[in-house]
Amino acid sequence: MTLRHIYSGKVRDVYDAGDGLLLMVASDRISAFDRVFHEPVPDKGRVLTAVTQYWSELFSGIAPTHLVTTDPSLFPDGAQDVEDLAGRAMLVRRAEMLPLECIVRGYLSGSAWKEYKATQTMHGTALPPGMVESERLPEPVFTPSTKATEGHDENISFEDAAKLVGPEIAARAREISLAAYSRGAEQALARGLIVADTKFELGFVDGELAVCDEILTPDSSRFWLAEEWEPGRTPPSFDKQPVRDWAEATGWDKASEPPPLPVGVIEATRDRYVTAYEKVSGRRFADWWGVA
Repeated sequence: MTLRHIYSGKVRDVYDAGDGLLLMVASDRISAFDRVFHEPVPDKGRVLTAVTQYWSELFSGIAPTHLVTTDPSLFPDGAQDVEDLAGRAMLVRRAEMLPLECIVRGYLSGSAWKEYKATQTMHGTALPPGMVESERLPEPVFTPSTKATEGHDENISFEDAAKLVGPEIAARAREISLAAYSRGAEQALARGLIVADTKFELGFVDGELAVCDEILTPDSSRFWLAEEWEPGRTPPSFDKQPVRDWAEATGWDKASEPPPLPVGVIEATRDRYVTAYEKVSGRRFADWWGVA
């Protein structure tokens, strides 16, 4: 029996695994500026899956996750028909997803820094005057955004989030997100990495709010080397930054088809993803399923 394909996004392909389960497969596709490049980054999907597995183990006391297993031998019949599955697939429980991106920021960077420069606020909330780019915030802050079906997500206040999902659910989402970020940031810092910010996806599984999709991966988080962090500038991040930097330098208009990625950019990007996993987990990527 072949699993029914449900959906393909920028990175993931999702299949119906029956019995209230989904098989989520992380591809090696890479996107930047909302465009998917034609050239894959080898093993990127395996890194995202391995990182998510690692954090799922650590978050067991904070909230449930929808992850059942990443072990290919435990996947349902028909999964073997999905090409190059080992190490890049998660068997998960179906969830009723919140219409929110549950973002937590520990440092003033990205869109939050742009807003602060303009208005001295972050998601509409006033911050202390005189802060600089990449400065550590007084405490981690839950800064939700909408989930846009088209175009870009929109940063919203906690009050707006409460209007979307209800005050009790919004409060629980904030509690889970802040606790998960704090544990992850502490663990990462002990291994020399700063988690500047991250995005969680939450949904209801069996009536309980659970952490879903990828968790604290280089695609959903901004990782910095602690030794390179200095308030006032943005250090290099362990993600798709080589792709962004190269694409910007080409003069590409970001609206047309993206230009072909050079081999050097692909290799540098893969190295960053793998290094992020090994630093965060303390494990060898070579030991993960499907890694040649």
